[in-house]
Amino acid sequence: MKVRVSVSLKNGVLDPQGRAIHHSLEGLGFAGVKDVRAGRLIELEVDDSVTDEALDEMCRKLLANMVIENYRIERVAA
Repeated sequence: MKVRVSVSLKNGVLDPQGRAIHHSLEGLGFAGVKDVRAGRLIELEVDDSVTDEALDEMCRKLLANMVIENYRIERVAA
């Protein structure tokens, strides 16, 4: 089974990568973009026996920095 983990910065945490993307979009002439927040997508291929609790623990212990990041887990149907 495929699992997608979306990791993003918490509200209020400065996002220098998002700011750089925003600045570059403006420099390329794209108007109307008010804000950019950058994150990352992690795809895992796991056995069907891997529980939601185990996935949550993976995120809390390794995949996300719980001090400054949020995460969302999505199981993807085959």
